[in-house]
Amino acid sequence: MRSTLIYRWKPRIHFGVEYNPKVGEVHPLLTLIPVTETKNRPAIIMGISSDRIGTPKGSSFYVTASKDLQHLTGLPIAPYFGVVFGTYEHRFRAIGGLSMRLPKNFTSLIQFDGVKVHPTLTYTFNDTHSLTFLMIRGKDPGVTYTFSF
Repeated sequence: MRSTLIYRWKPRIHFGVEYNPKVGEVHPLLTLIPVTETKNRPAIIMGISSDRIGTPKGSSFYVTASKDLQHLTGLPIAPYFGVVFGTYEHRFRAIGGLSMRLPKNFTSLIQFDGVKVHPTLTYTFNDTHSLTFLMIRGKDPGVTYTFSF
C-alpha cells in the first residue's frame, strides 16, 4: 500500500511525494507538461515517480506522448506511449497505454509499464472523488481512492 500527496502548482506542473511503508521509502513525484496537446499535436509529458507497479523499491524517470483521437476515430480514446528508466532494474523500458472515456462518469486506463499490463476502471463523482478498481499485473485486484481539493 502506497500513499501519495500531489500538489498541482500550475496546470502543467505537479509535484508531490509518495510513501511506501512496506519498505520505508519516500519518492518524489513530478509531472511536467512542456508541450500541450492540440488538434494536430500530441502532449509531451515528463516526470519522476516510483518505479513500476509490483517493484518493492526504486524510482522511474519517464517521457510520454499522448493524443486524444476522438476527433479522428469518433471513439473516446487517447493512447500514449513513451520510454521510462527504472532504477529498480536499472534499465530503459518502452511503455504505453490506452485511456477510454466511458458513459456515466466511468473511465478505463489500460497501462503497459514495459513488463506487465494493468487494466483499471475508475468512477468519478462530485468532480473531487474517484474510486479505481485495478488488476495489478492483469491478475491481482486492487482499489484506490482519490480525493482532490
